Amino acid sequence: MGAITECELRFSPSSSTDTGAFKLLELPADICKLIESSDTANPPRFTIIGATDEDAVLCTADKTYTVRSVVLSNSVLVVTSNPIEENVEGDDEPIQEVFIRDQLKEVIELVPSVPRLHKLDSLLRGREYDEGHEYEYMETNSDDDVSEKRQKFTYEDARSTIQASDAELDKGLRDRRILILDGELRPIARSHLTTILELILTNLVSLSLPHTAAPIATLVSALEHEHDIRSAVSRQVFSWFGRVDENRGTWDMDVDAVIREVGLGILRAYRNDPAHDKAFLAQWRKAVGDTFEDKVALPLLSGNYLTSIDSLSEPPKTLLTYFPSSELPVEPGARFAELFLARPRWKIEEIAPFLADISVDAKERDKLLLKHARTVTDPEGIWYAARAKYNG
Repeated sequence: MGAITECELRFSPSSSTDTGAFKLLELPADICKLIESSDTANPPRFTIIGATDEDAVLCTADKTYTVRSVVLSNSVLVVTSNPIEENVEGDDEPIQEVFIRDQLKEVIELVPSVPRLHKLDSLLRGREYDEGHEYEYMETNSDDDVSEKRQKFTYEDARSTIQASDAELDKGLRDRRILILDGELRPIARSHLTTILELILTNLVSLSLPHTAAPIATLVSALEHEHDIRSAVSRQVFSWFGRVDENRGTWDMDVDAVIREVGLGILRAYRNDPAHDKAFLAQWRKAVGDTFEDKVALPLLSGNYLTSIDSLSEPPKTLLTYFPSSELPVEPGARFAELFLARPRWKIEEIAPFLADISVDAKERDKLLLKHARTVTDPEGIWYAARAKYNG
């Protein structure tokens, strides 16, 4: 058994300035592995993001973690030691002075979180890029142009403002269909995007181009010269909806993604007046053309519509109403309130797509369901309904 080192415990002479200067941070296993596997030449980068009115988050290169404080049942002392040269009589080992620098009553935890991208919607409101905006980026020297440039919201602005990792931010910009034009972030008008995609599908057929290896230069030229679609716009659209091979100059179209976006473009017209499902599907198939009509399927649009039955028709028909999860509140309680207002009860496969963007995984989704919903069982299976509200 090794000898026990003797220490003298003292309060630090700088304890008044040290108080509150130390924080105890508990790292999750994946961040520990990231640190342990890195080398000094390429250390991992961590960023804490949050405005004064926001809860802080910590971001790695590809993940976001909520930073939260947990009160400890027992206080923890932060101490530092300095060896001195005084010896205890009969002992050859030097005594160590240990200084109490701070007393901690909480630990900071990092909890995996979904990226908080919803702020993009408000920051980019009024900056939409639509048909007819193709030439607005032509260089001018007017004072108005200088003023407009000062109001640009750039990618770097988003990195410093949006609570998301770089990888999650990039994915969020793609999923929200946000262009980067001359350094400025511009969400593309969905009607204009639908038009561009339909033109791409038309040109693939008319020019006899393979959708798995379509020459980008040919498509870009056709869109720009025949339809006034800027090259900077069309190239970003290609990157959103498939894989671009820069070496070969080809585009491998993500068929499902393109078909889905075209379907959403049609579905948006049925927010207030629902469409009969068969009529909607026929309209969708016509829009994508004969080549891709067999890829049309309602599951591609999950999380964007509600179904109901038109009991007045004979036989009864299924109706579709545009109801996008992207426009629902991001706070879980408010999200469930909206969902149960729209429909009193849900099957798990129906409600899951509307919770995907506020839960990290299925486990967290189930926790949200347990907290905000109750289960009801009948001959048709298990349903989720709103929890009963009591007064008093």
